[in-house]
Amino acid sequence: MAAISCEQSIAASPERVFAVCTDFANAAKNVRGIDACEVLTEGPIGVGTRFRETRTMMGKKATETMEIVEFDAPRSYTTLAESCGCQYRARFDFLPEASGTRLRMTFEGTPLTTGAKIMSFIMRPLMTGMVRKCVMQDMADVKAACEANA
Repeated sequence: MAAISCEQSIAASPERVFAVCTDFANAAKNVRGIDACEVLTEGPIGVGTRFRETRTMMGKKATETMEIVEFDAPRSYTTLAESCGCQYRARFDFLPEASGTRLRMTFEGTPLTTGAKIMSFIMRPLMTGMVRKCVMQDMADVKAACEANA
């Protein structure tokens, strides 16, 4: 899957938006597309933090374990996950702007197995549209959560 990049302006500071996005314990409260999210590691959020996120996609529950592999509070963080023969990388950038923050999320799936490579080629148009729609809804939910108490 080619990288998908989406942006959302949010009327809140980068620190506030970063805090909401990295509050994995409350992710299901802030983002309606997330059914549940469980932090698997103890201590402060940073490189090495692992969490398990459950979503309903195409009518089925999907649970993925993600790990933060880059962390530069409050500017950016990156997560990695592996599932169904693919590696998924999501990067979140929190860019200051006059009205608050421009949140940019870049998502990329890389097939690792032959089966995943074949399915990726066949399903690319459908998956790209579905992922973009999901990311945009997640970003709208983050915007609402950040601006509700800003």
